[in-house]
Amino acid sequence: MAVRDHNPYRRRLHLPIVSTNGVPVPVDRKPEWLKVRLQRGPNFRELQGIMRDRSLHTVCEEAMCPNISECWEDREATFLILGDRCTRRCGFCDVMTAKPGPVDEDEPRRVADAVRAMGLRFVVITGVARDDLPDGGARIWAEVIGAIREAVPGCGVEVLPTDFKGGERDIATVIAAGPDVFAHNLETVRRLHARIRPAFGYDRTLEVLRVAKRLRHGQITKSNLILGMGERPDEIPQALRDLAEAGSEIVTMGQYLRPSEHHLPVDRWVPPEEFAGWKELGESFGIAHVEAGPLVRSSYHAGEQFRRALGSVPA
Repeated sequence: MAVRDHNPYRRRLHLPIVSTNGVPVPVDRKPEWLKVRLQRGPNFRELQGIMRDRSLHTVCEEAMCPNISECWEDREATFLILGDRCTRRCGFCDVMTAKPGPVDEDEPRRVADAVRAMGLRFVVITGVARDDLPDGGARIWAEVIGAIREAVPGCGVEVLPTDFKGGERDIATVIAAGPDVFAHNLETVRRLHARIRPAFGYDRTLEVLRVAKRLRHGQITKSNLILGMGERPDEIPQALRDLAEAGSEIVTMGQYLRPSEHHLPVDRWVPPEEFAGWKELGESFGIAHVEAGPLVRSSYHAGEQFRRALGSVPA
């Protein structure tokens, strides 16, 4: 069935019409598999209170994650450090782009205190890009890891920092603090990378992952791909192969959900069975664990992802 596409952004990028198994689906109507029932149970309200009392931010809220109710009810959360204003702008991201405020030197202590109060055994730390800082915020990243280690011995820590403009010294600062997982997201295929993620680089992202592996023996690395932003299915295998060759043990893949009309439009709805195929393909390339599904996000079930990958990585 031919459908006229009136979206100028999609026409400019030469992107295909939104469809599910060849059947057009309006971009403003989500398929059944993407409908999520929000819950506001006691754990959700408790975690929200812990964050507010300590003036902390979560990427769960800032990025409008569809899994926020599930994760918070399961007492899992992803902290957003270095403020809530990013110096970079990506076409898919709902985190505010603006001039950041001064560095909060007490933030590492408050994050660690929240992790202890929440009773977490595995925590994910992400953060805004801070190109305004000489080290991109690497010192604060390291201090957050150290503070969590001291406050909650044995707690697993995954970090998802910026690329530090490719600065190996700054990456080394974070790696030296000993995160269990060092993540850096590729997000999309090579053809779209410069337009969707203009302040980053496809090859630089892969190099950041390689550097992390070189700097620390046995360091587990992780990356993410968002589908439905205009990639062609025949481009996805190369992205998975590139991540495998960069040494990533964990890759997550999920459906793009448009945060607002000011963001990149949804190009297509990717059905669960297609995600299952990408999981199988990625793991056939040697990636230890691929978590793939419409609602999967980088930090979704992060502790479980780490344990699965750890069991597949040689000592």
